[in-house]
Amino acid sequence: MDLKGKRIILGSNSPRRRELLSGLNIDFEVDTDNHFEEHFSPETPYDEVPRLMSEGKSHGFHRPLEKDEILITADTMVILPPAAGRPGEILGKPRDREDAIRMLRDLSGREHHVTTAVTFRTTEREETFTDTTEVWFKELTDQEITYYIDTFRPYDKAGAYAIQEWIGYAGITRIDGSYFNVVGFPVQRVYETLLRFVC
Repeated sequence: MDLKGKRIILGSNSPRRRELLSGLNIDFEVDTDNHFEEHFSPETPYDEVPRLMSEGKSHGFHRPLEKDEILITADTMVILPPAAGRPGEILGKPRDREDAIRMLRDLSGREHHVTTAVTFRTTEREETFTDTTEVWFKELTDQEITYYIDTFRPYDKAGAYAIQEWIGYAGITRIDGSYFNVVGFPVQRVYETLLRFVC
């Protein structure tokens, strides 16, 4: 991909986002120095939170951008929609083992949504898009849940799971949307947006 002299900055600590962006075979640097504090009002609609977080990370970047730079920031959330009288919930990173077990029990046998917002920003323009994938888990046994958590320790992952790990092979029965979005970065849409920014 011809970047036409543009420098791409990925403002993310996620090794999965780095790996996926590398898959587009473009040169980029990683700079995670940021002043943004992630918080939002409980009244904020679930589907708006990833956008607010991604844009906040973009504008919390530690320095002004240069004219030839494109900053990319992102935020992924696992959203458990309301069902059967149970309220909806945003599932962040688990606090500990018990919290991870609770999250996977809540996801067991249910559909949930994985939403990623990605923000592109230069000195002259800014654009944010969101991408949502619907994911279905089979009914997970407690043995399966504890095996996964104790073996893979998914404490740095929203919803306490990674689709590319054992739990994805054994427990996910269906997805509707981008697989890579569930990993953490909807790279096809990132590519299409990047094309517009370098033209």
